[in-house]
Amino acid sequence: MMTKILTIIGARPQFVKAAAISRAFIEQGDIEEIIVHTGQHFDANMSDIFFEEMNIPAPNYNLNINSLGHGAMTGRMLEEIEKIILKENPDFVMVFGDTNSTLAGALAAKKLHIKVIHVEAGLRSFNMRMPEEVNRILTDRISDILLCPTQQAVDNLKKEGYDNIECKVINCGDVMQDAAMYYAQNSSEQSSIITKCNLFAKPFCLATIHRQENTDDESRLAEIIDALNSIAEKEAVIVPLHPRTKKIIDSKNIDIKFTAIDPVGYFDMIELLKGCSMVLTDSGGLQKEAFFFKKHCITFRDETEWVELIDNGFNTVTGANKEKIESAYNTYKTKKSDFSIDLYGGGTAANRIAKEIVLNV
Repeated sequence: MMTKILTIIGARPQFVKAAAISRAFIEQGDIEEIIVHTGQHFDANMSDIFFEEMNIPAPNYNLNINSLGHGAMTGRMLEEIEKIILKENPDFVMVFGDTNSTLAGALAAKKLHIKVIHVEAGLRSFNMRMPEEVNRILTDRISDILLCPTQQAVDNLKKEGYDNIECKVINCGDVMQDAAMYYAQNSSEQSSIITKCNLFAKPFCLATIHRQENTDDESRLAEIIDALNSIAEKEAVIVPLHPRTKKIIDSKNIDIKFTAIDPVGYFDMIELLKGCSMVLTDSGGLQKEAFFFKKHCITFRDETEWVELIDNGFNTVTGANKEKIESAYNTYKTKKSDFSIDLYGGGTAANRIAKEIVLNV
């Protein structure tokens, strides 16, 4: 008997995770997947290109819901996803991570008594001012199968009393490592970004800025950009610029000395990760991808969900503090680390997830 999964995705990291799991579903052979793209990331370079490049099955539904406040966006998604659930009647609804799409999908399913699978469950920043933290906590609480990427995530749920809640908690590893290992095999054939940006035999840092806590706070954004400008005097700094961040920089006429480029596809990002000297970011996913490609990471946040990267010396959390960012940069320019430690499952997470779903029908 086929197991029917309704997969909800809407943002770049979710496309990457979905690609790995969709492949595992096809290999499993007895899972039918219906993909719903909420439209949360609607820019072609941040959405369409991922489906094309990564051979993700085209979404069965595209809701095109974006450019709204948190309440309006989540409410619209909830309304539309509910209609699709009623039409498709899946065995499970699967959601990823911590976006508005995640929470809307989980809420719609739970209210219709459909089991919820949460991929990347149990992560905590312990900062309730982050919309992502609210989304992930609420989603975890109403999920039936909580697929944790790390032991720390499992431990977080235990501390919150999940042993006493009717659900299944599984440490399955991180599907982003599955995707990174799979696509890195031929990324050089699919990307010309190193040539395009003239980065051959040239040291460069890879940086991204997109979180609202940084982009919407003028002083934080100024500190981060000042730090990147300072580093750019020592070596090239390449910044694939999120559309919202670009709009803010342009509107405020902020002077940048680093190289800003348009958002890039996944293969381009892999090639930039392979070639860079280190990563500077406020992204959750990119912190791990830096580790997958054996690069140190500086994180422009006041906390991180990926504490194992901090504990093992691969990542430094600096907040939006120019002095701390530059100090971490200077440390990592000469630091040598052993990246062989297995923190995220070694690329087997998606297959384990497929098997667990079939076992739990």
